[in-house]
Amino acid sequence: MEPLVSSLVEKHFGVAGSQLLIGEVPVSTLARTYGTPLFVYDQRTLDTRIAQLTAALPKSFRVYYSVKANPNLRVLRQVLSHGLGLEIASAGEFRTCLKAGCDPRHMLFAGPGKTETELELVLSQGIGEIHLESLTETQRVALISKRLGRRARVAVRVNPAGDAEGGAMRMGGRSAPFGIDEEQLDHVLDAILAEESIDFRGIHIFAGTQILDAKLLANQYRHGLEIARRVARKTGSPLARLDFGGGLGIPYFSHEKELDLGQLGASLAAIFDEIATEPCFAGTEFVIEPGRFLIGEAGVYLAQVTDIKVSRGKKFLVVDGGMNHHLAASGNLGQTIKRNYPVALVNKLGDTVEETVDVVGPLCTPLDTLARNVALPHAEIGDLFAIFQSGAYGKTASPLGFLSHPAPVEAWTNAGRHEFSCFDAEPYAARIEYSPTPAGKLSRSP
Repeated sequence: MEPLVSSLVEKHFGVAGSQLLIGEVPVSTLARTYGTPLFVYDQRTLDTRIAQLTAALPKSFRVYYSVKANPNLRVLRQVLSHGLGLEIASAGEFRTCLKAGCDPRHMLFAGPGKTETELELVLSQGIGEIHLESLTETQRVALISKRLGRRARVAVRVNPAGDAEGGAMRMGGRSAPFGIDEEQLDHVLDAILAEESIDFRGIHIFAGTQILDAKLLANQYRHGLEIARRVARKTGSPLARLDFGGGLGIPYFSHEKELDLGQLGASLAAIFDEIATEPCFAGTEFVIEPGRFLIGEAGVYLAQVTDIKVSRGKKFLVVDGGMNHHLAASGNLGQTIKRNYPVALVNKLGDTVEETVDVVGPLCTPLDTLARNVALPHAEIGDLFAIFQSGAYGKTASPLGFLSHPAPVEAWTNAGRHEFSCFDAEPYAARIEYSPTPAGKLSRSP
């Protein structure tokens, strides 16, 4: 096994014989029960990540799960069972969160381009807070709130100055559709504070995502505190909420190291000791909005090898799922240089590595490549291929309709138990069942 796969298996999963266990369930059992392709999410891993993060944060923090990372209902319900709030970015996510049992008061609505219809829906249902991204949005919220006869609780999303940016995908410090430029903040605040139908609550700062450097995160939080001081001086009262956004990353590639939660926790403890007696933070609730950090490592994508071929000296494993299910793993979602996610043949974890292959999906495009030049044990038709770190930005961040292949099933595991856990699909009746038999003898479900 490659080092990152080995680390994830040791930390979150397990092995019996040569088979991967997810939530103490053999992958062959999962594949046989639900068919492939298949996303599997493990409850214990999610619970552990939530516990680790909350333990590292000061007690004045509240965690809101970023629904865009994975809107699966079973995931949302488990997150809610820990007392977390939910951060949404659309009316569709709002309805999903209601279905999961979340009180609208425990939701935050961020994201550019909110429509009047979306704003009216969430305001009529008592949304906890709307994070304004423009003057136009401010005016829309004010007009809708007047029409509904209620005050809208809002915060301003700030596009921070360049010294606060960072992460694998930078979202601040430059021209961006996200938030209000820090340099324009005073002007926008004047407009917000002039509206009687708006209840200004605080600010939201989000400079980047997929950050693995605890020092960089701490610097961003310090910058957010400085903006909050400036806003509190302008309004003459402490902010009710300061939202630091998300951005916490997980390692996907061999050169990446895991975010050091101990270092982050120590830095935050020192920072918040410093501000403990500052009047401008009296009663302020501090918020963080992780998504992939909580659910990313809990997910594994399983596909089955359906064909093996050699073309001009290159060996290809063809599997029954591809970029239509897992766009990020194919390198077509944010990567400028294609790197392999942690992958393995998970029914042969104990076998010796024997060959270097490309792993491709069933789509009619060369973009449908899930791993390039990856070293694996000798593969056979029927083997199970897994992509780790697949709990976030997997199914719902992928072009599911491309070539009209069926959507992948989703399953949930917990301490030896498993259940069907699809977000928006039913099991597909014609999926290939797991059967590690020679070519031409694969069984199919009736």
